[in-house]
Amino acid sequence: MRLGKGVRGVAAALAGVLALSACGGGDEAGDKGPASLRMTVWSANEAHLKLFNEIADEYRKTHPEVAAITFDPLPFENYTTTLTTQIAGGNAPDLAWVFENSAPDFVSSGALLPLDDTLRKTDGYQYDDISPATLKLWQNDGKLYAYPFSTSPFGVFVNTDLIKKAGQKTPAELIAAGQWNWDSALSVAGATAGATGKAGLVIRDFDYKGWDNLSTFWTGWGAQAWSEDGKSCGFAAPEMVEAMTTLHKAIFTGKALPGPGTTADFFAGDAAMTVTQISRASLLKPDGFGWDLVPLPAGPKGSYSVIGQAGIGVMKKSKNADAAAGFLAFLTNPTNSAKLAQFFPPPRQSQLTAETLGKTNPMLKPEQLQKVVIDGITNGVVKPSHAGQAELSQQVRAGLDPLWKADADVKAVLDGVCTKIQPLLAK
Repeated sequence: MRLGKGVRGVAAALAGVLALSACGGGDEAGDKGPASLRMTVWSANEAHLKLFNEIADEYRKTHPEVAAITFDPLPFENYTTTLTTQIAGGNAPDLAWVFENSAPDFVSSGALLPLDDTLRKTDGYQYDDISPATLKLWQNDGKLYAYPFSTSPFGVFVNTDLIKKAGQKTPAELIAAGQWNWDSALSVAGATAGATGKAGLVIRDFDYKGWDNLSTFWTGWGAQAWSEDGKSCGFAAPEMVEAMTTLHKAIFTGKALPGPGTTADFFAGDAAMTVTQISRASLLKPDGFGWDLVPLPAGPKGSYSVIGQAGIGVMKKSKNADAAAGFLAFLTNPTNSAKLAQFFPPPRQSQLTAETLGKTNPMLKPEQLQKVVIDGITNGVVKPSHAGQAELSQQVRAGLDPLWKADADVKAVLDGVCTKIQPLLAK
């Protein structure tokens, strides 16, 4: 989704918020009675919202200054665009979920309230239990501007019934034989698709638009969207060309992934495998197909993990900013963090054990939690993020569009992506 002419959607909206924030704002709840808080979230999943509401109801029992707390689900595919449109239109939420790809813009804009003091002063909060590595993306000048609510590695959910029906080895069998890599994964996916008429492997939320989700694939080749310092384009590098050539062949020759314009929902039984995070496990039906969860396949550079991270911040301009920060401290305290770990892997070091996570994830085996979640958080790299992400993301998506044709010249397309975005990276 595009913001009309506003290619710089996030940056422009946040710049406006920053200007307004300088004029005042903050908590005025005392002047207008009990506060009503609104928090935007990316998920409309009933299980997620039920837990959020239970925690909110518990909070309000002892906080009469908060009259209501509502959770406002925005569609995943255009979440940030919708959020920044609300901000620019004067309808900003009190609290907001922020994805990792727009974290640099939100954190540096001045739009968010610093949280350090509130969290540290909250009784029993145990701020020092939060892993320092999970805080980096959400800090600026030593201040924390969003709580790293979900640090969730990507894994592969497997429809074992479908793969066995196709006469293929399951990923668990390939792991046991030391053969779980992208070559074998794509081979199984293509063969299963051919034998069953279902899709092979789906990289969830990619759909030939959400290109940053392809980092779950190309990282196995040691490829990066841009350099560590964010100044140099990585799309034309040999590692990326090799990774994307492999992906292109898998789509158009091996038929291992559904092609452009074709959708397949793994959780409805329409695909053999999907790359996604454990928060999606709630979509599995107890009486559905046989399934497994395994780490990402190894790439030419060996085993690796990719992390999606989301923070929750308080809008500085909110008239209920202090009340919102108080609720955020409750939502993320040790007790509630443990409850939320069922869907959203916590940043708290004491809770990152298979035993602790297993208490709220009965569907997942200890080995799955250890190999996919805990090891993934320990060793993973975060999906691409950069200041000015809205414009960058749109340019990358447009630059990659010619790649999704059977006769595409992969290297030429990737060279073109760098031509488009290098000037933006060099700013």
